[in-house]
Amino acid sequence: MNVSTISAGGILGGSYGGNDFGGTRSPDIVGQFRVDQAWGLFQASAVAHDNHAAYYSSPLAAISGTEAAGHPGDKWGWAGQLALSIKNIPTGPGDTINIQGVYTNGATRFNAQDLAPVAFSMFGGGAGGAYQSVGFAQAPDAVFVTGSGLQAVTTYGFNGGYTHNWDPYWNSSVYGMWAAVRYNDTSKGFICGSAAMGTLLTAGSTCNPDFNVSSLGFVTRWTPVKNLTFSGDLNWSHLDQKYTGSAVYGGSAVTGKPAATYALRDQDSITLLLRAQRNW
Repeated sequence: MNVSTISAGGILGGSYGGNDFGGTRSPDIVGQFRVDQAWGLFQASAVAHDNHAAYYSSPLAAISGTEAAGHPGDKWGWAGQLALSIKNIPTGPGDTINIQGVYTNGATRFNAQDLAPVAFSMFGGGAGGAYQSVGFAQAPDAVFVTGSGLQAVTTYGFNGGYTHNWDPYWNSSVYGMWAAVRYNDTSKGFICGSAAMGTLLTAGSTCNPDFNVSSLGFVTRWTPVKNLTFSGDLNWSHLDQKYTGSAVYGGSAVTGKPAATYALRDQDSITLLLRAQRNW
């Protein structure tokens, strides 16, 4: 993530700059230890990931984004994972418990899976005299500004679920996750010291791009015949952002929100997904 191109509108849209991926120079290197038995599964795995950025970019530089601008050196990130699956537990035949823990440094995408997007821009009700509230966050692999090296972003968290089979046709699952995203002091300086953040946050507000995200869900599935499943999935998600105070938003046709002052607050969302799946 190239923070040199950060903008106030982009920040509230869940972006701290431009996506400056320079392509793949080396494949991810993955190692795994796995025990798969009748009782379940245990797995320990690790991956090395090469972060390769494109050319430096700055609105003030005539050579911005070209070969002459140069680019930060590659930086290797890594991720480690522990996973456990327990089958046929006493609650019923075919019931399972699955747990996974992940730690990453410069390899965020190995933690941000289906339950955890890498960018957030969420609006809620008003607070403290503000028009409404807003929460925003982003979790890149690494960040940099023109002339600097890559600064890796650290994440850690876990997810898990329990599935119970009521009969051969019906089963239900409860699942959840929690993850933390942490920027180092240099990265925070890039983001919080930017002119865009200075114009966005009001006096007395504090800037901290660290955040936590959590999710809890319940899904029930009905399989009347083989390879045909109907399901209902209810999910609650929570963004625990670390900014305080308020922000002056210029408004956007994309969000449909007017120009106003918005309080910086944690945000919640609830979704219901109804699904029919046929496999061949």
